[in-house]
Amino acid sequence: MDVLGNLAHGFAVALTPTNLMWSLVGVTLGTAIGILPGIGPALTIALLLPVTYKIDPTSAFIIFGGLYYGAMYGCSTTSILINTPGETGSIVTTIDGNKMARAGRGAAALATSAIGSFVAGIIGTLLLAALAPEVVKLALLFGPADYFALMVVAFAAVSSLLGSSVLRGLVSLFIGIAVGLVGIDQQTGQSRFTFGVLELQDGLGVVLVAVALFAVGEALYLASRPDLRREELVPVKGRAFMTREDWARSWRPWLRGAAIGFPFGALPAGGTELPTFISYKVEKSLARNPDEFGKGAIEGVAGPEAANNAAVAGVLVPLLTFGLPTSSTAAIMLAAFQQYGIQPGPLLFTSNSALVWGLIASLLIGNAMLLVLNLPLVGLWVRLLFIPQPWLYGGIAVFAMLGVYGINRSLVDVAALIAIGLLGAMLRRLDYPIAPVIVGLILGPMSEIQFRRAVQISQGDLSVFATRPISGTLLVVAALMLAGAMAAHWRGRGTVPAQG
Repeated sequence: MDVLGNLAHGFAVALTPTNLMWSLVGVTLGTAIGILPGIGPALTIALLLPVTYKIDPTSAFIIFGGLYYGAMYGCSTTSILINTPGETGSIVTTIDGNKMARAGRGAAALATSAIGSFVAGIIGTLLLAALAPEVVKLALLFGPADYFALMVVAFAAVSSLLGSSVLRGLVSLFIGIAVGLVGIDQQTGQSRFTFGVLELQDGLGVVLVAVALFAVGEALYLASRPDLRREELVPVKGRAFMTREDWARSWRPWLRGAAIGFPFGALPAGGTELPTFISYKVEKSLARNPDEFGKGAIEGVAGPEAANNAAVAGVLVPLLTFGLPTSSTAAIMLAAFQQYGIQPGPLLFTSNSALVWGLIASLLIGNAMLLVLNLPLVGLWVRLLFIPQPWLYGGIAVFAMLGVYGINRSLVDVAALIAIGLLGAMLRRLDYPIAPVIVGLILGPMSEIQFRRAVQISQGDLSVFATRPISGTLLVVAALMLAGAMAAHWRGRGTVPAQG
């Protein structure tokens, strides 16, 4: 494939007036949402799924891509100004970002965050454009057994890397798989777990479950936690842009952060948390004055924020080429693809090239829009932090119910929304991760289909999963991931196995 030619095709799609408008809507809404503590891109995209299903798919994914990048930008504002990360990928930014704000250098911290995010976002998107076609060639070599093994790796990764223990991650994963099995078996035509309810014959929609867990569940969880209070807001002080010394101390961390973040985003369950912590550690080890870290070092903001945004581009590589989500937001975007009857994978680049390359080109355009939005309009975005949380989450719950009801106009869907929302709140309360539920819900039925196909092709010989080089290697990787995570957890608890 000609990458430059494909990008030119993508820009022809993304630069139409309609798609430019949708890109601006996405990045603006994403920035606003990212600034609100506790509301990340996964929740936002989940909420918008019911109201965007009538929009052209290319335009819808341009909105979602803008939301994803915009939310990553916006999350840094709360991390710096109120020491509260809007997303887990911004946790590291609080360490030095908030110290800079309290020392009167909040504007410089926000500037290095915005510019670093722009630089890393551009680098990550260009890497996505260059590497995705090559990964497609690899994906074409996969058979049913290999795809099943790849999904097992995703199950192992999301269970072992997310949550406080492997057991908790596996419990969440199996809950998601069980929910995904509700409905009619695609091969036998038999009803499964419908309990005689006609509306459940088609299964529980991914949109319904995602909205329930991320919107209703989050609202109910916060309602049950009166101890969660917003910290004092630090006013934005200092120069609007960085000094010459700030630039000199920031540009190398931006590049290093981008190099660290992109590959981790592409890994199963790599997410944004791990690369930001690694970037912070790298910058501290390379700094001339490491004692400044934890007290307001600008490198401690520049590197992790760059890693955070580069990881977002990395997440799209396995999503578009294999249909494999490596984060909760990617899982919601996969649900959006399925909502439009589109299956991500190697054929997506030929069957829907306008959508894929239009999305990639719109990410480059959206990054430029975000830089313009974030630097001069910080004061405007900060005012969103004064919205009372009861109003905010009450409105989210109402909007979620109206959106889900509007899809099928079914009271059964509303009842399921409330029930799964209560389940989500309970999982949060008990410290069980939510992302494995969504991954299990989406990949569970897909893995079942690939497993059955592989067994049918091999005429019932289960050894096909071990004898094929790709599937055998992937299953070993999955086993090692689980074993390594369990060993690390036991060491952390003093050789006492985790009880969940």
